[in-house]
Amino acid sequence: MQTHTVLSSAPTLEEVSPLEPSSPTAMSVSDPSIMVVPTTHMSATSHTPHPMEDLYYPHPVVQDILWAALDKFVEPILMRWPGKKLREKALRTAMEHIHYEDDSTRYICIGPVNKVLNMLCCWAEDPNSEAFKLHLPRIHDYLWLAEDGMKMQGYNGSQLWDTAFTIQAIISTNLIEEFGPTLKKGHMFIKKSQVLDNWPGDLDYWYRHISKGGWPFSTADQGWLISDCTAEGLKAALLLSKLPSDIVDEPLDAKRFYDAVNVILSLQNSDGSFATYELTRSYSWLELINPAETFGDIVIDYPYVECTSSAIDALVAFKILYPGHRQEEVQRCIDKAAAFIEKIQEPDGSWYGSWGVCFIYGTWFGGDGERAISLVKTRCIPILRGIDLTL
Repeated sequence: MQTHTVLSSAPTLEEVSPLEPSSPTAMSVSDPSIMVVPTTHMSATSHTPHPMEDLYYPHPVVQDILWAALDKFVEPILMRWPGKKLREKALRTAMEHIHYEDDSTRYICIGPVNKVLNMLCCWAEDPNSEAFKLHLPRIHDYLWLAEDGMKMQGYNGSQLWDTAFTIQAIISTNLIEEFGPTLKKGHMFIKKSQVLDNWPGDLDYWYRHISKGGWPFSTADQGWLISDCTAEGLKAALLLSKLPSDIVDEPLDAKRFYDAVNVILSLQNSDGSFATYELTRSYSWLELINPAETFGDIVIDYPYVECTSSAIDALVAFKILYPGHRQEEVQRCIDKAAAFIEKIQEPDGSWYGSWGVCFIYGTWFGGDGERAISLVKTRCIPILRGIDLTL
């Protein structure tokens, strides 16, 4: 989900600020007590020693050729004038984008991978910089101490995601008064977590999608809206708006509902699908240059049944309560998304999921999307096939 941003060519520490061999930092990282000891389990083709049991995505031969060519032929050119000028400009541009990401996410960053890379690059640029100092307190958003040692999370949490589903689950029980205080607190968090403004500056220059009205996976501080998180946040907020305000507090202003719908509509791909953070902008063959040996299918933002289904569900719920807002566009979006979900349904009735327990998780979302469509159209066959598979 986040790797297309991480792969936006963060410079190495040596490129930003070459370390003297005798410097304290260089001496400490070369301490024999912390050196990696090669074993028979290491990959022979990798630039960095890599345990074979962690080699989820072996890179293709074309990468070996590409990296070797860059190392042997291009690198020497870029280290000398006039190539050095181009290298320096590229490094300045990379650092510019790093600082933009840091400022925009309040130094949490989109995830732990580029959090670490960005922080180290800020340190290499200037160990006493304000940027590096602002990074330090936000390390705790990712680290936590477990029984067997320090852990680093794959995100800064799933707060919005968990809250949205919890609210929907409680409301489905009709135990509104019994869980009134819980719903009220959850409602407050939903309100505070919505992204109220677009990313700063020229979105095209910074390669960003509009964000106003969306919801993130975790917190408003992190700020990266996701299509299905926006949809689930919208669904929870719509359900809460139908409950007595003396129990769950005042509902969101209608304009904030409109903003959420606007951003969902903007995230639909031409084939009717939804990816995660942005539109599917490029081609899957770019995976040929995916250097991450522990992750596959990450260079572009692919479409997902889960995101598409959540978008359908949210738009149907919104359409029932607010039929006048962008009526034709909302219906067209629902129809295209429904066609995509039906097209990718497996012959056995299942849907292939990308999170959770694969087919069960995918079928839950695929079926839920079809259930939502059935509220406004008669369409049962895909649901029945999914039910047969589940049973």
